[in-house]
Amino acid sequence: MRPSNSRLKIFTWHIHGSYLFYLSQGDYDIYIPVNNEKSEGYVGRGETYLFGDNVHEIEASAVRELDLDVIIFQTDENYLYDQYQILSDFQQTLPRIYLEHDPPWDHPTNAKHPLKDPSVMLVHVTHFNAIMWDAQGIDYRVVEHGVMPATALYTGEIERGIVVINNLPSRGRLLGLDIFEEVRKKIPLDLVGMGAEAYGIGEVLHPNLPEFVSKYRFFFNPIRYTSLGLAVCEAMMQGMPIVGLATTEMAVTLKNGYSGFINTNINTLIDNMEFLLNEPSLAKEIGHNAKLVAEERFNIMRFTNDWTKLFYEITSKQNVHNIM
Repeated sequence: MRPSNSRLKIFTWHIHGSYLFYLSQGDYDIYIPVNNEKSEGYVGRGETYLFGDNVHEIEASAVRELDLDVIIFQTDENYLYDQYQILSDFQQTLPRIYLEHDPPWDHPTNAKHPLKDPSVMLVHVTHFNAIMWDAQGIDYRVVEHGVMPATALYTGEIERGIVVINNLPSRGRLLGLDIFEEVRKKIPLDLVGMGAEAYGIGEVLHPNLPEFVSKYRFFFNPIRYTSLGLAVCEAMMQGMPIVGLATTEMAVTLKNGYSGFINTNINTLIDNMEFLLNEPSLAKEIGHNAKLVAEERFNIMRFTNDWTKLFYEITSKQNVHNIM
C-alpha cells in the first residue's frame, strides 16, 4: 500500500497532447511510453508541449517494471490491446480509468461503450458524451475540461475569423469542412492546424497559438459532432468571442449575445460574424464575458483537483479491497 503522503504515479499513453499537458498540471507524476517506431500513443513527450518534470518517458519494454498507482486508458486500442502488450499481470489489476474523449461514432444514442469491466472507472470529458454513450451500467464520472490561464489576451484588430482544427480537410463533414467552406465564401476566415497548408497557414505550435489567434476578431468552431474542443476553451480563456454550432456541449457552454453566438442556422451565424466584424467594441465585450465563463468553468485548479480526488477515490477503494 502506498503511503498517503506520497505522490501518485499515473500511467497513460500520449494520445491527446493538449489534454495530457493540462492533466500534467496536477501534483502527481505521469508516465508515458515511448518506442522506436513512435507509433500512436508511444511518442513520448514530443517537442510540441512544454511538459514539466512530472511527465516521464519510459521505454515500452520497461513499463511492466514500474511501481504504479493508476492506469488510464484513452482509446479502445489502449484498453483492448495495448495493456496486454506492455503492462504486467499485476499492473492490470491496479485501479484503472477509461478516459473517453469522444461521443459515440457508430450511432449517436445506441452505441455501446467498449468498456465491459465494472472494476474500471469510465470518465467522460463532457456531460453530453455521458448521456449519448450506452455505458451498460458501468459506473462513470464527468470531469469537464480545464485549461491554463491565457498567455496572450484578445485584441481583435484583425478583421477576420479564425478556425483552429487539425486535419480539417481530411476529416470532412464531421468537423464541419463543408460549413467552413460555405461560410468563408461570405466571411473572411483563416484556418490553422495540421493539414491546413492548402488554406495558407498550416500548423501553429501550441505554445505559439494564443498569441497568433488573439489578434483575430472572433473564433469560429464549425464542428458538428464531437466533444467540446479544448481550442474553444482556450480561446474563451483569452477573451475571444466564440461563434459555433448549437450542438453537443457547445449548446450549454455559450450564451447567445453574451459570451458568443451559437445556432444551427448557418445564415444566422454569418449574420453574427458580420456583427462582430462591424462592432469591435461589442466583440471585445462579448469576449470578456466568454473569459469570465472560462475562468469559472474551465479553471485549471478545478480540473486538476477533480482528477486528484478521483485518483485518490479509486486508489483508496483498492486499498480497502486489499485489506479485506
